[in-house]
Amino acid sequence: MSRLPLLFAAVALFAIAVSSCTQPPAPTKPDDAVGVFTEEAIHTAFERVRTSGVVYFPAGTYKLTKTVVVDLAKTGPVAIKGDGTARIVMAGEGPAFKFVGTHAGTAAPKTVKQEVWAERMPSVSGIEIVGEHEKANGIEATGTMKFTVSKVLIRKCNHGIHLTNRNRNVIVSDCHIYENRGIGLFLDAVNLHQINVTGSHISYCDGGGVVVRAGEVRNLHITGCDIEGNHGANGPPTANVLIDCTGGSNAEVAITGCTIQHGHVAPGSANIRIKGPSAKKAKDTDELRDGHVTITGNVLSDVKVNVHLDGARGVVMTGNTCWTAYEHNVLVENSTAVTIGPNNFDRNPRYASEESPTTTNAILFRDCTDCALTGFTISRTRAAPAAVALERCSRVNVTNLNVFDCDGAGLLLKDVSLSRVSGCLIRDDRPNAESFSLKASGGRGNMIVDNSLGRPAEVLKGVGLFERNYDPK
Repeated sequence: MSRLPLLFAAVALFAIAVSSCTQPPAPTKPDDAVGVFTEEAIHTAFERVRTSGVVYFPAGTYKLTKTVVVDLAKTGPVAIKGDGTARIVMAGEGPAFKFVGTHAGTAAPKTVKQEVWAERMPSVSGIEIVGEHEKANGIEATGTMKFTVSKVLIRKCNHGIHLTNRNRNVIVSDCHIYENRGIGLFLDAVNLHQINVTGSHISYCDGGGVVVRAGEVRNLHITGCDIEGNHGANGPPTANVLIDCTGGSNAEVAITGCTIQHGHVAPGSANIRIKGPSAKKAKDTDELRDGHVTITGNVLSDVKVNVHLDGARGVVMTGNTCWTAYEHNVLVENSTAVTIGPNNFDRNPRYASEESPTTTNAILFRDCTDCALTGFTISRTRAAPAAVALERCSRVNVTNLNVFDCDGAGLLLKDVSLSRVSGCLIRDDRPNAESFSLKASGGRGNMIVDNSLGRPAEVLKGVGLFERNYDPK
């Protein structure tokens, strides 16, 4: 038998369409390939695929009115493939493709049963899925081991990729998830360890970009993605990346090297929002605060809040550039062990005029403990009480900040205790500036030492030690 192109070698070919749609040309195929041209054949193809493992869609438009269920226990490993030219129109409710596996273990090899290895690594690649029904979804997976989606475009659906129940070792790469009514990538009350989301565009999904809600998720890595505008103008508050631990437990997250932007017209919009399971009662449930999160090397802009942490623990944010935050660059509430390191929080004149007060760009910590703010630069905040504010916090170390030309106060401490401020350069050199370098009231046991303050400071009695600060007053 002569050597065949990769997609046809040792596989059965399924060219699938319905008569009401654009009829794709019959592809050149080997003698043992099967060509089918009805929706019925789409469903039955997956019952016949066990020997080959591949369902291939050549160029054309294919219409579905009900979900294609891929029962991996019956089919074995399945790859749905195209070369980027095939379009699947989902005209019914639910996902176009639903992969159902039987994996009930963890990611540890000893928990993976032999029959699960006969289902391993189902995949979808090289196709477009378009939702025609209001409740159409793109792809759903449950009970899978090493599920992989790559080079797939999903648009006009409700949810793009929907992960439910239990999955292990998921990869989403090089995908375009665009203009969906619900959520782009939805981890929905799922028990899932190890998921990598890389090199993908996830944009203009009204319910959020990457959303984790309830469930138990560990080892979520979002790297090298462009995630933008995932906020419905009239919908409830969401985020481009939302990790909501209410009713679940989610932690061990890395968000690195992404551009995450846009959505400022939507109420409550955020680029990254992490909400603990008991945010309002965090002090009573300290051990349940979820976290171990790294936010590194990202570009964040143009929302109400760039990074919002509520009831989080063990979060590090460093090496990011952040601007055009209409309410806060960083808002941290009811959280502990949060470190905000060297980042740039700037108001660039190219993006917003000096006269416009519409973006505050401020940083606020409220009801937090055991945190560190160190080595970052924040400049030209507007229409906020302070560039950096701490309210009802304790055991916070504020060191080596650069705070320049900000309205109100450069640094505000209100009812802060057992904390330290040192080595900061806080200046406002605008002509006729009326700002304060530092204001502190309430609290106790604080050290405010060795800072360079270019404007007057107002430190009320009882706050703590205030020494060796350069203060022009």
